[in-house]
Amino acid sequence: MTVARTSAAAGAATERPIRRRPKNRKAQIANVAAEAFSERGYHAVGVDEIAATIGISGPALYRHFPNKYALLVHAATTTADALQAAADGALDAVAELGPADRLDHLISALVANSIEHRKVAGLYRWEGRYLEAGDRTRIRSVFVHVTQCVAAPLREIRPELTAVDATTLGAATLSVMASISAHRTTLATRRLGALLKSACESILDASLPPAVADDGADSGTSGVRGLAVTSKRELLIIEAVKIFDRHGYHDSSIEEIGSAAGINASSVYRHFPSKADLLAAVFYRASDRLAVATSAALSTATDPEDALRKLAESYLELSFRNPEVLSVYFAEIGNLPKNERTNLRNVQRLHVEEWVHLVTAVRTELSAAEARFLVHAALGLVLDIGRLVHFDTREESRARLHTLMTAVLLGH
Repeated sequence: MTVARTSAAAGAATERPIRRRPKNRKAQIANVAAEAFSERGYHAVGVDEIAATIGISGPALYRHFPNKYALLVHAATTTADALQAAADGALDAVAELGPADRLDHLISALVANSIEHRKVAGLYRWEGRYLEAGDRTRIRSVFVHVTQCVAAPLREIRPELTAVDATTLGAATLSVMASISAHRTTLATRRLGALLKSACESILDASLPPAVADDGADSGTSGVRGLAVTSKRELLIIEAVKIFDRHGYHDSSIEEIGSAAGINASSVYRHFPSKADLLAAVFYRASDRLAVATSAALSTATDPEDALRKLAESYLELSFRNPEVLSVYFAEIGNLPKNERTNLRNVQRLHVEEWVHLVTAVRTELSAAEARFLVHAALGLVLDIGRLVHFDTREESRARLHTLMTAVLLGH
């Protein structure tokens, strides 16, 4: 180690180490920021907090990144670039092989990349709304590219597939891989890799029902259904989830929510003491509806496999009817107070365990932990592929997604 000599008070020479800045400091900062953003959300993490985690000052961090937004962009693009590098590198290495071998090598590489970057793989998924349009477009183009990397050899193997079908199956495989970023279930790396690859193969082998022809009709969730809600409390919950989904929790205001519900801000506080209480109410209402739907599905099932199929159907119907709730839950639960966050995650855990119990009953070779990964993957498909098809509520569209969910849960 290089040292500097300095005079002590008594004139004796002492040695003081010279601290040298690590050569990978920028990468170190970016990695800490990416994990923090992924864990607790972009707005909840401060630059000083990131700096303190590394053991440097805020000004020292600004030598590498001019602001927090630059950190978000760097973290998101680095994660996306790693995904593209894994895909391109895998295909380049086996360019002379047949389509089945190319696809197999590609899926293995993408699974390995997802496991390696598990802590940050969901960053764009949840925090991408805070990116400016140009940055968001660039990163989205990476996912489109990687999806087509999967779709191209798949169509060579399965020439009966339409371009839409191949793209849907490619996107679903990426969703399955990314699903591991949304929970903390643990499994040995080798076993996790094999499990994810098997789930992806089940997706790629799936036979999708015919896609709905685009006739120009409104197939989404917009439009008035039934009678209007008159309860102010219910109106606030309905409008809040739309605004949280559109702007993000931190960029939404009580004034805006109240205005959408037709009341002033001071009146909102008669129903909800704070914005966080309103967010919690959104989640609790969704949990109650999910519990009712789950109970109804189980009450008519004839065996565990039938129960899984009916659970998937009821979850799809509920999610497509209220897609904003789904997006807000995954993106904003970290903004709740700790006790509410813990309570809601416990509720979610109990719901997942209902599915896990059924999966292990049907597929006795799986452990509970393995089944848990598959359940999270199936639920994640509803959000990811739902977004891809703009939450088309027509029965034919939901049937395609139901096929993907059951492929993951039940295997080949």
